[in-house]
Amino acid sequence: MTSPTLATLCRNPVQLLAFGFGSGLSPKAPGTVGSAVAVVFYLPLALLPLIPYTVMVLLCLLLGVWLCGEASRQLGVHDHGGIVWDEFVGLWITLWAVPSGWQWIVAGFLLFRLFDIVKPWPISWLDRSVDGGLGIMIDDVVAGLCAGLILQFTAWVLGSSLWLA
Repeated sequence: MTSPTLATLCRNPVQLLAFGFGSGLSPKAPGTVGSAVAVVFYLPLALLPLIPYTVMVLLCLLLGVWLCGEASRQLGVHDHGGIVWDEFVGLWITLWAVPSGWQWIVAGFLLFRLFDIVKPWPISWLDRSVDGGLGIMIDDVVAGLCAGLILQFTAWVLGSSLWLA
């Protein structure tokens, strides 16, 4: 298996997206770098009302199942470390309906990375047990859901929850 370069990514839209517009090429911590780049894309997404935001994230999730599977097939390896589209979607799930403010984005980023790196059950089981594009995506989706639930609970306790508005 050869890892793609920025030049090869620019010629292959599937790999360009799967590698998070090149962020997955980071030689150290590509998942963390990819998650940081996902924040940049989150900022305009966060301006959307909740239903369009939700639809966009769901569409990106569905695209990601195909995209990550196809990129893996092209590279000849399951879940290449540079494939970070799953981190993009996982972070966007984490930040679903959080109150506005940089503190919530930082907290979401840190919680998501913690769940994605540590992979507590059932995340670890899903990571080992599900193959293909869905397998690449599902552990990050569940990590995003876990991190997002903690953020939502925290917002509720602090009285900043969307649900109190």
